[in-house]
Amino acid sequence: MWTLSSNETIDAPITFRLLPNTIKTMGRAQRADFIVEAALVSRLHCRFGLSPEGTLTVQDLGSTNGTFVNDKKIDEARLAAGDKVRVGRVEFTVSVAEDSQPTLHSVNGGQTAG
Repeated sequence: MWTLSSNETIDAPITFRLLPNTIKTMGRAQRADFIVEAALVSRLHCRFGLSPEGTLTVQDLGSTNGTFVNDKKIDEARLAAGDKVRVGRVEFTVSVAEDSQPTLHSVNGGQTAG
C-alpha cells in the first residue's frame, strides 16, 4: 500500500492511501476520490494509478496551476518512496508500506514548458 501525506497542514494533516490496481483522482470537486480543498487546486487536478505490480504514477488532468513532482512540472510521472507531489500549495510525500515491494525508481516524464 502506498500513502500520500501532506507536509503542511491546511486545517489538519491529510493522508491518502492507494491499494494495488486502483486509479484515484485528486482535486477540490466532491466527485474527486481524494478531496483537497486548498488554494490553486483545480476541481479535478490529477490522477494517481497503482498497478497490480506496485508501480505508482501521477498524471496531471489539465489543471490550471500544474502538478509538480520534486519541484518539476509534469504531465505524467512514475513515483517512488520519498518523492514530493505538489498540487496547488499542498505538498504530499509519497511513501510505501514495507510489505509492498515496488521495483521501479522515480522517473519524470512528459514535462511541460512552464
